[in-house]
Amino acid sequence: MAFQHNDTYHPFPDGFCADKFWDWQSTWYTSDPYFTDCFESTALVWVPCGYLWAMLPFQIYHIGSRSFNIKQWTWNSLLKITFCLLLALLSGMDMFAVVYYWIEHGRNSMPPSSLVAAIVKLATFLLSALIIFADKKRARASSGILFFFWFFMLFSAIIILRSQIRIAGEEGLGLKSFHFATGVISIILIVVQLCISCVSERFPTSTATEKNPCPEQFASFLSEMTFTWFSPMAYLGWKRPLQDDDLWTLLPGDRTKHQIDILEKNWLAEMERMHRTIRENAETKSGKKAYQPSLLRALLKSYWFPLLMSALLRIFNDLSIFVTPQVLRLMIDFVEDKSQPAWKGYFYAGLMLLGSCAQTLILNQYLHMCLRLGMHIRGSIVAIVYRKSLRISSSAKRSSNIGEMVNLMSVDAQRFMEFMAYVQMLWSGPVQMGLSIYFLYDLLGVPVFAGLGTLLVVFFANAFLVGKSRSLQIVQMKEKDGRIKMMSEILNGIKVLKLYAWEKSFQQQVTDIRERELTTLRKAAYLGALGYFSWILSPFLVAIATFSTYILSSPANILNPQRAFVALSLLNILRVPLTLLPSAITMATQAAISLKRLTKFLQNEELDPEAVQALPSNDPLSVQVNNGTFCWGHDEPVCLSNVNIDVKQGQLVAVVGQVGAGKSSLCSALLGLMEKRSGDVAIKGNVAYVPQQAWIQNLTLRENILFGNEMDKERYQKTLDACSLRTDLEMLSGGDETEIGERGTNLSGGQKQRVSLARAVYSNADVYILDDPLSAVDAHVGKHIFENVIGPNGVLKNKTRILVTHGIGFLPQTDLIIVLSGGTVSEVGTYRTLLRNRGAFSDFLRTYLTEDSDALADDITDEIIKEQILEEIGIPVSALGSRSSVDPNLARSMSVISSASVRKVRHTLRRDSKRQSNAIEMQKLDGPERSKAAEKGKLVEAEKIETGSVKWAVYMMLAKQMSYSAALGVTLFYGLSYGSSIGANFWLSEWAKDADVPSLATDVEQRNYRLGIYALLGLLQGLFALVSSFTLAYGRIRASRLSQEGMLHRIMRAPMAFFDSTPLGRIVNRFSKDVDSIDTTIPATLEIWIYCLYSVLSILIVISVNTPPFMIVLLPLIIFYYFMQRYFIATSRQLKRLEAVTRSPIFSHFQESVTGNSVIVATKQSQRFIRDNEQRVDKNNATYYPNIASQRWIAVRFEVVGIIVTFSAAILAVLGREYPGLGIDAEQVGMSISYALSLSQILNWFVRMTSDLESNVVSVERIKEYSEIEIEAEWIKESSRPPPNWPGEGKIEFQGYKTRYRPELDLVLKGVDAQVSAGEKIGIVGRTGAGKSSLTLALFRIIEAAEGSIIIDGLNIADLGLHDVRSRITILPQEPVLFSGTLRLNLDPFGKFTDQEVWLALENSHLSRFVRALPEGLNQTVADGGENYSVGQRQLICLARALLRKTKILVLDEATAAIDLETDALIQATISEKFADCTILTIAHRINTIMDSTRIMVLDQGKVKEFATPEKLLSDESGVFYSLAKAANVLPTASASVNPDDENERL
Repeated sequence: MAFQHNDTYHPFPDGFCADKFWDWQSTWYTSDPYFTDCFESTALVWVPCGYLWAMLPFQIYHIGSRSFNIKQWTWNSLLKITFCLLLALLSGMDMFAVVYYWIEHGRNSMPPSSLVAAIVKLATFLLSALIIFADKKRARASSGILFFFWFFMLFSAIIILRSQIRIAGEEGLGLKSFHFATGVISIILIVVQLCISCVSERFPTSTATEKNPCPEQFASFLSEMTFTWFSPMAYLGWKRPLQDDDLWTLLPGDRTKHQIDILEKNWLAEMERMHRTIRENAETKSGKKAYQPSLLRALLKSYWFPLLMSALLRIFNDLSIFVTPQVLRLMIDFVEDKSQPAWKGYFYAGLMLLGSCAQTLILNQYLHMCLRLGMHIRGSIVAIVYRKSLRISSSAKRSSNIGEMVNLMSVDAQRFMEFMAYVQMLWSGPVQMGLSIYFLYDLLGVPVFAGLGTLLVVFFANAFLVGKSRSLQIVQMKEKDGRIKMMSEILNGIKVLKLYAWEKSFQQQVTDIRERELTTLRKAAYLGALGYFSWILSPFLVAIATFSTYILSSPANILNPQRAFVALSLLNILRVPLTLLPSAITMATQAAISLKRLTKFLQNEELDPEAVQALPSNDPLSVQVNNGTFCWGHDEPVCLSNVNIDVKQGQLVAVVGQVGAGKSSLCSALLGLMEKRSGDVAIKGNVAYVPQQAWIQNLTLRENILFGNEMDKERYQKTLDACSLRTDLEMLSGGDETEIGERGTNLSGGQKQRVSLARAVYSNADVYILDDPLSAVDAHVGKHIFENVIGPNGVLKNKTRILVTHGIGFLPQTDLIIVLSGGTVSEVGTYRTLLRNRGAFSDFLRTYLTEDSDALADDITDEIIKEQILEEIGIPVSALGSRSSVDPNLARSMSVISSASVRKVRHTLRRDSKRQSNAIEMQKLDGPERSKAAEKGKLVEAEKIETGSVKWAVYMMLAKQMSYSAALGVTLFYGLSYGSSIGANFWLSEWAKDADVPSLATDVEQRNYRLGIYALLGLLQGLFALVSSFTLAYGRIRASRLSQEGMLHRIMRAPMAFFDSTPLGRIVNRFSKDVDSIDTTIPATLEIWIYCLYSVLSILIVISVNTPPFMIVLLPLIIFYYFMQRYFIATSRQLKRLEAVTRSPIFSHFQESVTGNSVIVATKQSQRFIRDNEQRVDKNNATYYPNIASQRWIAVRFEVVGIIVTFSAAILAVLGREYPGLGIDAEQVGMSISYALSLSQILNWFVRMTSDLESNVVSVERIKEYSEIEIEAEWIKESSRPPPNWPGEGKIEFQGYKTRYRPELDLVLKGVDAQVSAGEKIGIVGRTGAGKSSLTLALFRIIEAAEGSIIIDGLNIADLGLHDVRSRITILPQEPVLFSGTLRLNLDPFGKFTDQEVWLALENSHLSRFVRALPEGLNQTVADGGENYSVGQRQLICLARALLRKTKILVLDEATAAIDLETDALIQATISEKFADCTILTIAHRINTIMDSTRIMVLDQGKVKEFATPEKLLSDESGVFYSLAKAANVLPTASASVNPDDENERL
């Protein structure tokens, strides 16, 4: 066929070129195509050169954004610049050659276009040399712009050279011989340039500071496009399991600090806009609604550029997808039309190859960019939630509990990251669908609208399902928050649960929450199954609607191969957005919910940074409060009102008052932790804070004391001495390098408090706020600490100290006393002034001195002070009874406190303590010795990382949890679904053949028969998919229930040793992220994996059946695929494991930070903790980023397999036409290529899903690990249940009892033999490490016997179930632990007692009046950890628990160690009255509390050294107890001196 008037095209003036610009006859309608000389000298030169000039602004931007200034030269740069100059020289020679020809042979000898081409090339090659130099100077490893320039130039040069060779063969070169020579040399140089551009520059100075720099930053452009820079890690991961040291350092732009600064800046701008509108509305008194800050807007402002770039890449990808169906259309025409020249078939095959290659590179760069962006957003969200958690106000903490915050950081941040891979699909999917419909319309006409109508029906049906799913997602996340919160509390209080035998009740609470969560998940799963059914069926429904409308609308409409298979390829393209769009919408829904939750949290009220002002350095005052009124929140009542305090620099100020007077609130107000309603607070200098309940980090003891400060050995040694920590270090296995467990699990209460105090002392602050730190230590140790740390001669003597205390003996030495009463400052003055005023201070003294005369003093000195105070305030000494060890005559002689007597008392209390001579050698160790000590002191075990492939046992565990029948059903029905799909397409192929037979093509009955079978097969495909989806939904819910249930069962039954050595965050991570993987991620991944598996199999089967020669190509491709997959998965799997392991420390650190928030904020250490958090996130991202790179690395390689398959199918189609003996017809070509076109993408999905499945199954592996941990003995042994009233008497007998904490450790009790009679009151004393606490733990079987037995009322407790033992013994623990929920739940979690019994217990524990005053009484909410109750109130609640249980055996484990004296008095009085007929074992804290015991058991080094009455023990001056009593100064004749380290001789 010949063109008429438009056979040629020429846009240039006559004479500019030697011939026309374009000639269809020479380029297309010929068996030997070539371009015109004009086209070659203009378009083929101008286009690549113009591309480089057009890209110049982008090149300048990239160069300008880098700060390096490299002066050294590399061989790579020199070679590239040299070759550029040579190419410029050749172009210059071409230019002069043209001028020479013009001079010698006239202007007509060479067209001007040749001169212009030479000039353009000369200028462009010089520009390329400048670009290379600039790249070198700015340390750019490679330039993509130059790579494409050289590629385009090479392509053009080869075409030009081919034309010159053709001309030379036909006519001879003539005048063009010189140009031919320069052209050949130029091609050689351009090939070399292209090769060199594939090799990156290496600039060591740019990465000199990095330990293991990421190779991406010095990868060449080609390496970046194909992800070849990842190959070294892929090889290493295949060779051996990857380790932390193998991971690369994150690039600067990937680090959390860089990302969070951008996001926080934009979020703060949103918040400022809200505050501004609120102010404007208040000023104008308008009723306008305040601006609502949008986290989405802040995210878009922060990440608009990568979102824009990924959108552009997505556009290019979507356009490239539709090239291949159009080429397929041409290919089928070529196969049917035998007159077309063969080169067109190869040309079409080449177009398919190039189009597929471009699509592969663009798609993988797009996905890499999206996943990288997801990593940035996740890191930013984790960091911004962490930063917010440090600033959140106390009232806001009640609405945003720790469980919710953990979920925000784990689940919600993760969902944003996952959504980024699908975010562009929200618009790209509809665009792809629209383009598919457009091309289908072009192919089939109006009938395609029938398919479009079907698509809209399906779409709106799914929109309805998505809306329902969104509602369910909100409910499910709420339940998940509650479950994680409950698990966090259970893990925090696990020891208490075990001691009370409450595990079953709390396990049931978690199970109940989980069941509600699973009910929601089940509904969502069935909705998802319906959605999947509609989406899997939708391409077929569109096809059947379109084809049936097409053939039924007109008898002339016949379904031929071209229409059928081009339509099928378009429908396959349509299948991709139809498959991914539901996932994208679901993820968008989840992200929207997460966005709402995050926005709500980030809008929470913050601590006012201006609440505490800074006093000038020359101000005589250190602390000043003027008319201060404080509360815990907007809606909370005022806690402190009308507070006026002036504290001078260097003063020691005591804060005293009754329980609930507001002492701790005053400390919080001074630290800025309360809301200031009015007044001013100002402090001079830095602040150190010691909270009432010590906060200890999961670090070494040394790191806890240093608290981020530099090591000053002299100051450190002084701190250890002053805080009486020397002997503790000797006893700890690793000295000060001993790792302290979470919440200080391996330290006693006193040790924790002294470490907390040491942290403050070492900080060398200006102002010290000490919230009753001495209540948790023995009286004589408290005295030592007061004298050596807090008092007038202590290390802090020149510092300003505000001390909350109940220690009456310390008050005479203070410079000022602040008396609080009912939330107001009732009195302020010196000790003597307040005492003589006989006001609120006298009332306070009267309360404390009369309610517990024994607990106030443990030595002669305090007794003297007490007697003096009593006489002064008008209480006769005789009112206290006769138990005082002070000589009554001495006391009565001091009826008036004179100035002299006060001075004498102060002198007595200021005596220096004798220091022990032993010094710990640990402090002198350095280097390897310290490392060994640190290793020895290691407590928390590193998280276990599996290596190698995921074991089949893990998959079998998942299949078993789903049920084997469900797992088999899913596989079988999916197979049947895809079998129906293949059958439908083969049937369509046969149907298309009818078009070649006129009788069949017009046969209505035959047409209807074909249509009916095709519809039936499609319907079967959908039904089988529906059954499979419902089966998977059933299986996933079953697996979710059983996996969490099994892990919870084991965790609740795990021994305490497990919790001591396992960080809480690690366990919470199992219950949050890993359980979430089984709930949602694994089922979704499994469904897509099965889809991909059957899709790949169906494609290979179809191509092999239609084109049998393809089997020759298939076998090596399968082998390549198999080995590459194994090669890749080994690396990907281990990276996923490392990523999971590095995730736990983020949450552990977060929970630790939230617990110690007051200390962090008070000491202004927030920035350091923020840095620590960001470093942990970066460490996690350092494992995640190689993982996403590995996915793209393998995707590129596997998509090459798909490209080879497509290209092979196209080449076989061409060969089939040329060689009819191969038996390949148009129908087979259409079907094979239409299937092959989708193989690249399906293979990409398949390997990604295989990797994701195996990576996510690691969660099953991790849950399996915790479902197989060692557990305690049975809770209930039905074969050996004790009588209902056991123990009826309370007799206890220890028979050669030995025990240890863990199998690998030494014995802590080394053969205890003792008998305790019914009703005896036994005091247990001994130095630290003697085995006191171990004895009580053994009684509750928290630790089991290594040898010997414990007999209670004739029954060996080892033969009974744990709950039968623990529920029949009552303990009042040292640390009062409450759980969130109601007050009644904390008293009676099993609901065994009536309200009347509960109220009676509260009455007897002195809480009845307080509880009745609460708005909801017994149903009053308890905040996390009982934070809305004071420590004293918490301990009284624990006493109420004990009163409810009222067993025959009561254990007091230093129960009054950390509480004030008033609460101590109440507890002691109640125990004496209500447990009079019970056996009581008391681990002594204050020695006088056990002096009225029936007998005292003295333990030393795990053995009973003495066991007799107090009188008998005190009569033996050589005995251990006598020495302890003497050291504690409780003997009438004992020396008043105090041993400085007697905390380690504590009782």
